[in-house]
Amino acid sequence: MYKNLLEYIVKNLVACPDKVEISEIESEGKTTLKLKVAKEDMGRIIGKEGRIIRSIREIIYAYAAKESKKVSVDVEEIKENA
Repeated sequence: MYKNLLEYIVKNLVACPDKVEISEIESEGKTTLKLKVAKEDMGRIIGKEGRIIRSIREIIYAYAAKESKKVSVDVEEIKENA
């Protein structure tokens, strides 16, 4: 549910939507969404002074708050094999 919302938002922001990977980890009543994007898309996701990722997190937090859930979003760069 949260994964689908995050995927929709991110794939519409990045240049390489096919490289977006999202994994969902549940632990102790908290859900963590691990977002991996291509190196060239990191700037598009983080934004100037972190504004875009902050906004994405706020949307996810607000959506989760409707159901009294705790959800966090972590961003990682996809490691390319050399």
